[in-house]
Amino acid sequence: MLLRLPTSVSEARECLTEGAVPVGGATLVWATWQRDGFPERAVSFRELPEANVIGRQTLGAAVVLSRIDDRVPDVLRLAAATVGTGAVRRTATVGGNLVGSTLRCLLPAALVLHARATVLESGGVHETDLAEVVAKRPVLLSLHWRTPIASAYRKLPAEAGGPPPLVVASALHADDEAGERLQVAVRDGYDVFCGGTTCDTDAEQSLHALRHTALGDLPAAAWETVGPQVTALVEARAGR
Repeated sequence: MLLRLPTSVSEARECLTEGAVPVGGATLVWATWQRDGFPERAVSFRELPEANVIGRQTLGAAVVLSRIDDRVPDVLRLAAATVGTGAVRRTATVGGNLVGSTLRCLLPAALVLHARATVLESGGVHETDLAEVVAKRPVLLSLHWRTPIASAYRKLPAEAGGPPPLVVASALHADDEAGERLQVAVRDGYDVFCGGTTCDTDAEQSLHALRHTALGDLPAAAWETVGPQVTALVEARAGR
């Protein structure tokens, strides 16, 4: 297998045009390759500057999860810290988790940040939403978002080999028209549900409004985690 390590977007495009298979940490495909055979060409973005940024409002797709720290919002940092083992986090990448994984542990966190994606195709670079990233699995270069006022994340414990653990992510955003807006995303099984509402200092009112969004179809067990997280986030903002 010939592994290319492009250092520019134009070089990366050339690799894709030549049929190179994008790889991150290869944590999800290595066993398959060993069984079915390795591709002739592969391309890694670990030397591509645009895919290695870390900041308050951006995160590159080639960044390994163990490098994600307090430069990004809490919800994204905490999400990365719960993925797999330490050994996995030192190898697995942001792009691999969002595009290559069926669990997509980072997706709820990215959704509550209203993150947008910069993707690379043979025709060039363009920006898109996370729905397209999930549906079409493009080559991800980076994520970017507006810094939230506050955010929170929780992944419930789960038995190894069992169903995916419940994940709840939330964020408060400044809204020029409505004051503040609360966004919540929940991974229940392999499905991710999102909802948002305008938010003041009344946590119960915010939770009531969220039940009239797509989150309303969640089972009662999920709301046992959503409720306390939203309440803590809203009340902390209110200074209670």
